[in-house]
Amino acid sequence: MQIACHIGPHCTDDDTLLRSILKNKEALVHQGIAVPGPGRYRRIVRETLQSMHRNPLADDARDVMLDAILQEDDVDRLVMSNANFICVPNRALEDAQFYRQAPIKCARFEELFEGDEIEFFLAVRNPATFLPALFEKVAKKTYDQFLSGNDPMKIRWSKVIADIRESCQHAQITVWANEDTPLLWGQLIREISGIDPTTPISGGFDLLAEIMSKPGTRRLRAYLKANPPQTELQKRRIMAAFLDKYAMEEAIEQELDLPGWTDDTVAFLTEQYEDDLFTIERMPGVNMITP
Repeated sequence: MQIACHIGPHCTDDDTLLRSILKNKEALVHQGIAVPGPGRYRRIVRETLQSMHRNPLADDARDVMLDAILQEDDVDRLVMSNANFICVPNRALEDAQFYRQAPIKCARFEELFEGDEIEFFLAVRNPATFLPALFEKVAKKTYDQFLSGNDPMKIRWSKVIADIRESCQHAQITVWANEDTPLLWGQLIREISGIDPTTPISGGFDLLAEIMSKPGTRRLRAYLKANPPQTELQKRRIMAAFLDKYAMEEAIEQELDLPGWTDDTVAFLTEQYEDDLFTIERMPGVNMITP
């Protein structure tokens, strides 16, 4: 069985991607693809992975897990999504390490579903916007407590991904930049769900609709209907042009006010992030989706 696991992380799509995938559930079922509601797997998977450092897996653990998650018969691909798969926000920076539990959780997941084809999907986000957004999710912590000994200038997504790659030799890893997500939404629905490429999908404009004005969204749909793009690249260029013109500033702007941060801090983090994206794109065994 193919098992696709979208592992977030925090402060990227906030379950919007899962909701868009679920809009295609009926078509997916006909193709042997199961997308259960998150209530069927998030708790049981989390508790199982947490217990694996204390107790060895029972021989039938995989089958018991699948029986609890799946309602359908004849499933070829199972799709799951959880922004807290690696850890809760409070633990993202613990022990002076950035997502230190990522390789551990992914390795346990691979062990739990040994013999299946595992695919991990995750977005990465500019630390200049990611850290302020994550700090907002962390309750009752000062900024220094939140950092837990981490230096924001040394945070690298490539390190997290390299650690996952090292701990999960057989899993496929797919990554994209969160900043590109509005333009990649339709492809992400297809990549994660595994739906047949010729099958029409619903929800391909869900994220754009959240950050574009309603008139802009209507005009984009009308333009694409009247002028069907010949390639995916052409379609993304059209979407980018409409987004540039009709984006709602209040939906895309974010306050980057953290103690000691300046405009130079944001510029430095952004430059390093762009270098980090280049590193990730060149990593063996990692599929980087770009516009």
